[in-house]
Amino acid sequence: MRRLPFAAQLAWRESRSPRRIALLVASVTAGVAALVAIEGFTANLVDSVREQSQALLGADLAMGSANAFSPAAEATLDAIAAQAGPATARARTISFSAMAYVSRTAGTRLVQVVAVEGGYPFYGEMKTDPPREWARLGEGGTVVVDPSLLLALEARVGDTLALGEGRFTIRAAVLNVPGDVGVRTAFGSRVFMASRDVAATGLLGVGARARYEAFLRLPSSAQPQRLADRYKPALAAERVTLRTVSEDQESLNASLTRMGRYLGLVGLIALLLGGIAVASASEALLRRRIETIGVLRCLGATGGQVFAAYMLQAGAMALLGSLLGAAVGVASQALLPRVLGGLLPVAVVAFRPSWIAVGWGVGLGVAIALLFAALPLLAIRHVSPLVVIRRAVEGRVPLRSDPVRLAAAAVLVAATVAVACLQAPTWRAGVGFAFGVGMALLILWSAAWLLARIVRRNVPDRWPYVWRQGLANLHRPANQTVVVILAMGFGAFLLDTLYVVQDNLLGQLRVDTSTERPNVVLFDIQEDQRAGVEARIRAEGVPARAAVPIVPMRIQSIKGVDVARILAPVSTGAGRGKWAVRREYRSSIRDTEAPTETTVGGRRWKAGEWRSPADPAAPVPVSLEVGVAKELDVTVGDEIVWDVQGLPVRSRVAHLREVDWARFEPNFFVVFPEGPLDAAPKSYVTLSRIADPGRRARFQRQVVEAFPNVSVVDLTEIQKALEEVVGRVAIAIRFMALFTLAAGAVVLVGAVAAGRDQRLREGALLKALGATRGQVLRILFAEYATLGLLAAVTALVLSGGAGWALARFFFEARFRLPLMPLVALSAALVGFTAAIGLWTSREVFARPVMESLRADA
Repeated sequence: MRRLPFAAQLAWRESRSPRRIALLVASVTAGVAALVAIEGFTANLVDSVREQSQALLGADLAMGSANAFSPAAEATLDAIAAQAGPATARARTISFSAMAYVSRTAGTRLVQVVAVEGGYPFYGEMKTDPPREWARLGEGGTVVVDPSLLLALEARVGDTLALGEGRFTIRAAVLNVPGDVGVRTAFGSRVFMASRDVAATGLLGVGARARYEAFLRLPSSAQPQRLADRYKPALAAERVTLRTVSEDQESLNASLTRMGRYLGLVGLIALLLGGIAVASASEALLRRRIETIGVLRCLGATGGQVFAAYMLQAGAMALLGSLLGAAVGVASQALLPRVLGGLLPVAVVAFRPSWIAVGWGVGLGVAIALLFAALPLLAIRHVSPLVVIRRAVEGRVPLRSDPVRLAAAAVLVAATVAVACLQAPTWRAGVGFAFGVGMALLILWSAAWLLARIVRRNVPDRWPYVWRQGLANLHRPANQTVVVILAMGFGAFLLDTLYVVQDNLLGQLRVDTSTERPNVVLFDIQEDQRAGVEARIRAEGVPARAAVPIVPMRIQSIKGVDVARILAPVSTGAGRGKWAVRREYRSSIRDTEAPTETTVGGRRWKAGEWRSPADPAAPVPVSLEVGVAKELDVTVGDEIVWDVQGLPVRSRVAHLREVDWARFEPNFFVVFPEGPLDAAPKSYVTLSRIADPGRRARFQRQVVEAFPNVSVVDLTEIQKALEEVVGRVAIAIRFMALFTLAAGAVVLVGAVAAGRDQRLREGALLKALGATRGQVLRILFAEYATLGLLAAVTALVLSGGAGWALARFFFEARFRLPLMPLVALSAALVGFTAAIGLWTSREVFARPVMESLRADA
């Protein structure tokens, strides 16, 4: 030991306190654990995507379109297969929605039908129960269904399933679909059938929406990406997409990495809170060791040597805590596939620690801890040897009067912003995250400062002594009010904000909170079925809304530029969103504005104005949703030519509007005036409200039996599906927020430990003056309950502001504050803070009085 440098020897001697070691180690453990868990899990996901990429697509090449392939697209498909070689295998699927029911039971459900032709999927295994039934699907007359459909319809294998006009025997339940995402079935169970049976359903008539796909398995010598690059221009002109395994892998990796980085930001918050704990512990150490430092200065030690010793100690403890956090993170990494179950497109079959993630987490943990420790410890350089006899009047060096500490604070802020930018998906997101964290911490600090000033001056004398004494602890010298409120308040702020956002997203979709909001939607109603459907609605004793017409169409040209040129790889419309140009529009016809719409530009036509237009050759005025207008790069006055069932229709953008998409109403991107499209083939949609669930279910069954092509959707089921999806995402974020709460708890424990000696003296004096154990306990409870209450209230206010901003500007939804659940969360935080504070302070009222007084002497 004597051969070690002086700084190392002093650091070793000062590290003999197990309590101090445990506190410094725990300060960085939670944050490092969160970062390592997320980064390692993301690395495992990327590996899984690479290993399962062919199964995700099911083929080497995939062509897709919202319409049946045109002759030109079919010719391109033949050319690709011919160039790849004679060993090329083909398969096709047609996907569409339908209502399904089993005659033996009473229920009906909206399902996603996938009609299969050929050997799809070429990669990955379709597992069924009973086994090996997938291979027999091509025989026809049967279906394979999701187990969730059997449960919903109270059906079993062997029952007859009705789909439109067709009747099919349920052959098996599908247990595994390659590349499946669990939440996909939340919006409709899947039914797999043979393509030859689609015609029997009679469901692909006018207005029906379907997805047509062709899959190719190429010989090993073929180069899928080169073929895709060659033939994409020709297929783009036909509005047909062409995907390869490598493209899907790249896109999926980007999405998963972005998700991991956002979750990692929550881990970074936990690490920053750990840094606050390190700074608090370092400042407490400086106060306790100031006489020791003065003695060392008297014996010839320089300020730099003593500073180096304590920094070395902080670095060693941070390294130990980071290594422990990395171990906890690797263990937590194994839990994340379960937490995120149903949201992932791949199975994380191989658990492998990511040494890059471990290195990143450990290095970041040590760096953050050292930066936070340096800020208070730099004051050691100015400790005078005379402090041994002048401790009562020796003050700490103010931050503003020490350029080195100011520089250290600036480095700390810059490092935090830099790390946030590295961790976030984009540098703008990183800067915004750092700014938001800074503002939240500033508000929490201000609340703590204000609390200390208020209780110093305005505690009434008539209050009980135990409360006055407990509140006095909030402004006494060396109090930890700011540190505790920063830590606990920030953790609560995260959880409260998550709840507020989740409640607002789902609140806009709830159809059972108002007696006026519709909860049943009927669509794909044909012209000759309108009267019959409306009659059945009236028979239920509920009002029937006017049926809204829907006309399917596509864009033919924009501002004189043909859509084929816009969709080409080298496009004259580079600023346009290709999805908005390529998609099929289901437009409506009406002369009035809907309740969910707000005019933002142009002027709407007058009612009836276009039933007998003055100039039949003039372009038809249309109203566009402002978002899709931006994607199409058009504004008021621009011309769009539409392909309506093969006939061109010239239009002029006359009106722009915002649409509240969160409300379950017939909302449309494009609206035409009444008159010009009245003769076009169309279907209808209508809504109603049937309050009783039993009547609603019977009504669904009656309509589907009478009109097999009509889909009747219970919006409460859609609401449940959305709640399930949002709930699963929220669980994942809450899991990460637990690390933040753990870091906050460490800060609270550290804050109590920092004032341990003073608390022991105060407790001894109170007991010597006659205070009972219960009174001391109530004094401590008053202090920590007040801290918890202020942290909770401040967090509630912050989360309300953050939730409003996210709902208004990010999700573009209406805002409401779920006050009662937030109050419950706040009460839980108060109890948690008080419990941690009392448990950590138990030595204050457990230690004998004489022992404390002798130690003080």
